Amino acid sequence: MDYLGIDLSCAIGTLRNGEFPAKDCLLPLISKLLGYFLVAASMTVKLPQIMKIVDNKSVKGLSVVAFELEVVGYTIALAYCLNKKLHFSAFGELAFLLIQALILVACIYYFSQPLSVTTWVKAILYFALAPTVFAGKIDPLLFEALYASKHLIFLSARIPQIWKNFRNKSTGQLSFLTCLMNFGGAMARVFTSIQEKAPLSMLMGIVLAIFTNGIIMSQMLLYRSKGKEDKQVKGIKIS
Repeated sequence: MDYLGIDLSCAIGTLRNGEFPAKDCLLPLISKLLGYFLVAASMTVKLPQIMKIVDNKSVKGLSVVAFELEVVGYTIALAYCLNKKLHFSAFGELAFLLIQALILVACIYYFSQPLSVTTWVKAILYFALAPTVFAGKIDPLLFEALYASKHLIFLSARIPQIWKNFRNKSTGQLSFLTCLMNFGGAMARVFTSIQEKAPLSMLMGIVLAIFTNGIIMSQMLLYRSKGKEDKQVKGIKIS
């Protein structure tokens, strides 16, 4: 009994015998189910951020470079997983995250008019090179180097936003819900990656995502509470 790469025979067989499935049977099953849950949940991860920008018609406090680098990182990671023919449950969320990241960058560009020549050049270069990367029509060694560099890319994507938050003492139009789902998804991926025996480089990237998303979430909580305190102080002074 194999559905979408999920082997149910082991668990169903032991349950029919009135026994609880053994760890060797249960953990891989949980990993597969959790993997597909993460893929399904990824369809909405960036929607709160997109909606917040569109509703407020503002990109105040957002680092454009951070979101552009996210698109590059997702593109490399997805192309690598597709060309390595990994199981969809192990990386499927990357496809939905990339689509949403592209929409998010488009929204940022739209509300950042007028766009510079550099911005147009970056957009044209991306859409010119992305098909080649997805098709895997590059040197295998270069492909491995690109995948290894994605950790640096994602780190570079988070640092500008973290620094901007720190400098402004505010997280601007960042969506707390999106950051929370990013953080929770990365935590869950640690378990599925270990169970799927994913490469160490992939596991390192997930741990890095937990660390950087954790910092941004901490900033959101810190500056939100600080903002409320400042409002209360101003209210006392006025009265």
